[in-house]
Amino acid sequence: MRIGVVTFPGSLDDRDAARAVRIAGGEPIPLWHGDDDLKSVDAVVLPGGFSYGDYLRCGAIARFAPVMHSLVAAAEGGLPVLGICNGFQILCESHLLPGALTRNDSLHFVCRDQRLRIEDVTSMWTSDFDAGQEIVIPLKNGEGGYVADEATLDRLEGEGRVIARYLEVNPNGSRRDIAGIRNERGNVVGLMPHPEHAVEALTGPTTDGLPFFTSILTSLVAAA
Repeated sequence: MRIGVVTFPGSLDDRDAARAVRIAGGEPIPLWHGDDDLKSVDAVVLPGGFSYGDYLRCGAIARFAPVMHSLVAAAEGGLPVLGICNGFQILCESHLLPGALTRNDSLHFVCRDQRLRIEDVTSMWTSDFDAGQEIVIPLKNGEGGYVADEATLDRLEGEGRVIARYLEVNPNGSRRDIAGIRNERGNVVGLMPHPEHAVEALTGPTTDGLPFFTSILTSLVAAA
């Protein structure tokens, strides 16, 4: 399966995401922010970093990149998309996911190994997890606080669209300890912590992030 990984000016984790796709058994395909050609990929990862220097707001400029014009339409048509950290911010700015990511309540950049609970396993990016499974993956952000109005939060909770929740400590002030959400269809997922940094024992604190990348391969094979 061909999994596109987008590089924006300021992306930091595109190579890590590509490596995670490769370790999971997929074929990473580089996609450039200034090119609207998605190269017939089967899914896309929007990696972490500081796209366009995080000017204006995190992800606010990236949403207008040529690649996003194609990606938004493709995602609305069912193409699986995973946004990690800055990628999550871009998905919210592009209105593929509701809400927004704001400055951490501590006003400090946070970098830590973070414990999460997987809440929803119906998405195309979480199907290889068990519901309620607890994992540890790295988190590193300055604008990671997930916010939305109460009606949106209630809807996400009621529809089972919170895919992961912070445990032990809320590192950034996210409402209702939300670490990640999905869209109604389950093909678009945003996650603030970094599963691509926890896919092999040599470099990660765990290998707990790998199922995010094997899940999409499992889901694509099942849908074929």
